[in-house]
Amino acid sequence: MSTPSVAATEARHYNAAADQASPDAKTWITRGANFVVAVSQAKAGATFARDNNPDEYMVYLVDAAAVIEASGQTITAQADSLTIVPPGASRVTLSGPGQVVRVFSSKAGDMLALAANAGHYAGGAPEVAPLQAWPDPVGGFMLRNYQLADFIKPDTNMRIFRSTNLMMNIMTSRDTPRDVRKLSPHSHTDFEQGSLALAGDWVHHMRYPWTADMTTWKNDEHIEMSSPSLLVIPPKVIHTSRNVSQGRSALVDVFAPPRMDFSSKPGMVANAADYPMPAAAAK
Repeated sequence: MSTPSVAATEARHYNAAADQASPDAKTWITRGANFVVAVSQAKAGATFARDNNPDEYMVYLVDAAAVIEASGQTITAQADSLTIVPPGASRVTLSGPGQVVRVFSSKAGDMLALAANAGHYAGGAPEVAPLQAWPDPVGGFMLRNYQLADFIKPDTNMRIFRSTNLMMNIMTSRDTPRDVRKLSPHSHTDFEQGSLALAGDWVHHMRYPWTADMTTWKNDEHIEMSSPSLLVIPPKVIHTSRNVSQGRSALVDVFAPPRMDFSSKPGMVANAADYPMPAAAAK
């Protein structure tokens, strides 16, 4: 086991200048090895257009509805919904003021270049498995919209959706601080996790692996972040997060490509019927 070559990214949007700014919107852009997360605070009428996106991307409308156009389709997506947008040209126009999250794969080279932490990946990320597309969706590529309130389960706060290239876990919000006796420390062998805080104050706990070379050891980290913010966690790093403020706290996890461990558990991925698993894994 080795120490990750790329350090964690701590992107505190709440006290950083926007990476893109217009009269209608401010956008903060952060990348991982295989994904890019764009968080925008926008006015009614703000438009986010892609002329020729190379693959699918996801749009999470946090608290405002929008009209979304792609592949000859036009839908009105309500607030608190997730839309998977097909490759090619597309347009998202907000119907009211609010927050919108767009998640792209690393194939969106222009978005990679705009990321505030682009320099982190100048030397690559050899510990991260390369992005590989999963099978095409059932019925072909099209706009697919999911109203998140329809996917709440009594026994879990997880709401996991996948596309051919991405996975998002849009967890239900917490209203009280997380019980410190019920945390979930874990690590990932060969993929990063993007932990996107959209409400509340958070502490992200990280423990780096020990190697035979003691000079590479790192102290445990307990990273305090408010919202909105994004922590990109390298592979092999043990991590867990807890909200520490009273009132609404919301966290979204981002992965690319889709996680096989989540996908292999029947019923865990909310839209599994729309997106098949690779043939070898499905057997």
